[in-house]
Amino acid sequence: MNLKRFFGGLLIILGIVGLIYTAVIFAGTSGETRDVKSLIIYGILGIVFFMSGISLVRTTKDES
Repeated sequence: MNLKRFFGGLLIILGIVGLIYTAVIFAGTSGETRDVKSLIIYGILGIVFFMSGISLVRTTKDES
């Protein structure tokens, strides 16, 4: 089992969860400052986790 691929998959899942949570907050927002800050924070974290997970899975060689 390749640990880097497992960690990359975990990062991808965390990124997707972060982006879905951002969409849920966006759907229920009323435009307050606190809502906008949480949208930005969770959105950026979701994108960073997702992109780093994709990059880690893509660059890891398959050695069996």
